[in-house]
Amino acid sequence: MNTKSSEARMPVETQEPRIEILLVGMNGDLRGKQIPLSAQNKVWDGKVRLPTSTQSLDIWGDDNDDITGLSLTLGDPDGCCIPDPRSLAPMPWAPQGSAQVLSTMHELTGEPSFMDPRAILSSMLARFAERGLTPVVATELEFYVIEDDWRESGKPRPPRSLTYRGEPNGFQLYDMSAVDALQGYLDTLREWADLQGLPADATTAEFGPGQFEINLNHRPDALAAADDCIYLKRLAQMAARKHGLRSTCMAKPYGDHAGSGLHVHASVIDRSGRNVLDAAGGEPTALKSVCAGMLETMREAQLVFAPFANSYRRFQPGSFAPVDIDWGVGHRGTAIRIPETDGLGARIEHRVAGADANPYLLLTAILGGILRGLDSTLDPGPATEAGQQATSGRRLTHDFLTAVEDFAQSEFIRDTFGEGYQRLYANTKRKEAIAYLRTVSDFDYQTYLARI
Repeated sequence: MNTKSSEARMPVETQEPRIEILLVGMNGDLRGKQIPLSAQNKVWDGKVRLPTSTQSLDIWGDDNDDITGLSLTLGDPDGCCIPDPRSLAPMPWAPQGSAQVLSTMHELTGEPSFMDPRAILSSMLARFAERGLTPVVATELEFYVIEDDWRESGKPRPPRSLTYRGEPNGFQLYDMSAVDALQGYLDTLREWADLQGLPADATTAEFGPGQFEINLNHRPDALAAADDCIYLKRLAQMAARKHGLRSTCMAKPYGDHAGSGLHVHASVIDRSGRNVLDAAGGEPTALKSVCAGMLETMREAQLVFAPFANSYRRFQPGSFAPVDIDWGVGHRGTAIRIPETDGLGARIEHRVAGADANPYLLLTAILGGILRGLDSTLDPGPATEAGQQATSGRRLTHDFLTAVEDFAQSEFIRDTFGEGYQRLYANTKRKEAIAYLRTVSDFDYQTYLARI
């Protein structure tokens, strides 16, 4: 048999470029459709449909029709995925020419779905626009890189290049040797971020083994800032896959190492471009008032900042994750930090959320608190000073189910997210919290079975 001539007759496989139209789900997950690039007009003409219940799915992918009545009860109706052209970006991991675009779910009658996180954030931004104001937002995302055998081992392991005999080489905060050890991965991530036009700034090694933080530059468009964050999460994951690794935004993947946060910096400008939080060398009245607005609503919104059972393992005394509902100037242990009080850089830093938070819902909750502080002059109470304990006496909860009930009963949440979404989110998360409480863990067996 003539091998060469046989091979010459075999069809050559070609990979057609594609466009992926994406919806952001309740849990910050991406769902959607892959469409051949040759048929992309279907995307831009608004003809891509998915059931509206796609955005009511819980962490397991269940539509929970028995508690929401939003799926089969209604006949599981379709909605239209309306793309946002501003979010069109290449997919460097896919066949050349492939692209992705984020969309907002609309009802067939034309209005945005009350379940769509992008629509919820857009509605909040409309409230600022009515007042002639524009939020300026930046995010800082922490995440872990782990070995890709987690499915087989049942638990995460740091990358081999950061361990000795399987154990981490101590803390790696700002450690350039940790950056060097994963430079190939980080280079890919940076290259792809540039290709997608993400405003990625500094990359730093954080405390945990294989933990990194990437800062995204501020944008005078909070929806675009949330899009940047969701794309960065996907880039981190796809770049890790290329290098035989895995990335995770799980808030607390290791019990004995630092959790991962999603910090948000925010300021507000008026129509003339003036930062309305600028104290101009005087008393930071506006900054303190927006701090108060966020602090007053923080417990009610904690379920958005910490949306899963694992999220609550992050809130530990003595860690950089806050446990007190407090504020401070330049204090990295407080829930709300004021990095600067004067000029265009005057802003707040919200330090409560975990990396697992849905960035659209997160920004909606934060901006809702800021708006409360802008509409009234509020007092946040004394600032927490360096070396001092918080004086507010108010604390975040360490309990998932308590956070669910606080969210479910809140008038602020009802006003910020809408009554329908408050009910949907609370009912879905309540089911998740109860499933967690019903699960007997290895800790229970190891600690109690032989002793009680």
